[in-house]
Amino acid sequence: MELAYIPSPSSGVLYLGPVPLRGYAFCIIIGVFVAVWLGNKRWIARGGRAGTVADIAVWAVPFGLIGGRLYHVITDYQLYFSEGRDWVDAFKIWEGGLGIWGAIALGALGAWIGCRRRGIPLPAYADAIAPGIALAQAIGRWGNWFNQELYGRATDVPWAVEITSSSDGRVPGTYHPTFLYESLWCVGVALLVIWADRRFKLGHGRAFALYVAAYCAGRFWIEYMRVDEAHHVLGMRLNNWTSILVFLLAVLYIVLSARKRPGREDTVEPGASDGDGPADGEKKADDKKADAAEEGEAPSAKERADAPAEDSGASTDSDASTDSEESKDGAGSAKKG
Repeated sequence: MELAYIPSPSSGVLYLGPVPLRGYAFCIIIGVFVAVWLGNKRWIARGGRAGTVADIAVWAVPFGLIGGRLYHVITDYQLYFSEGRDWVDAFKIWEGGLGIWGAIALGALGAWIGCRRRGIPLPAYADAIAPGIALAQAIGRWGNWFNQELYGRATDVPWAVEITSSSDGRVPGTYHPTFLYESLWCVGVALLVIWADRRFKLGHGRAFALYVAAYCAGRFWIEYMRVDEAHHVLGMRLNNWTSILVFLLAVLYIVLSARKRPGREDTVEPGASDGDGPADGEKKADDKKADAAEEGEAPSAKERADAPAEDSGASTDSDASTDSEESKDGAGSAKKG
């Protein structure tokens, strides 16, 4: 008898009046907002403009969703196109089924389009959003909990997840919560990338490559625990082989990029550091004058020429008064002599 376990929700859909709010979709949406929020903060810290990350995400997110769904449908085609299945279900993304590999690949294409339109280097943008993507995955994995899917082998550990549904071949019981393992792993990946980026000043896509490599390392052992239906190649699940291949490519990129382009980009967004208008120039000039006055420096010739006319007039009147007084004194002296 299990003393403790993580209960699964009785339904993956919450209703706000007549409007259905699906837990899986809600987790994906929250994850996207977190990724954009953190990416924006990192982008500004790198010298970019506020709002640029969101503008490019308008391209990246739809491409990523399409890519993730395509990867899932292609690699698990039997769920939609085998006998007794309805191919229309392939479009029901809210029921679950997004492949991270396809999401990243096609999402990168969308980000490239957005970056190209803004004249921004894609590697710099990828470095800024890498930790946010990991956190988005961490949040999105809880959508699998709502759908009672992607769990591991049967177990009676206190943190096991209880599966109550018996549809689609599920057997009620308690299982390893691989969705939770991956969620926690992704949080760790996000923290690792943030730390490494601060410590080593990663640039030219290396922070993103570190995220990819670290995620693949965790995905390999988590995937090995899963018991849901999947294609196998040489005794291993297809996603295990994908994890190995992508991990090696990410590590190779880090090594070669560090040799070819060490350091970090000096500029990530053209024109982001320029002034926004004449007011900025005037403010800088005023600040310069104030600094010069504090240091006791004499005004430059240009500054004297730009002095207000009233000052010149006042000076002229003062000089005239002085000359008049001197003339009177001279005349008095002459009479006395």
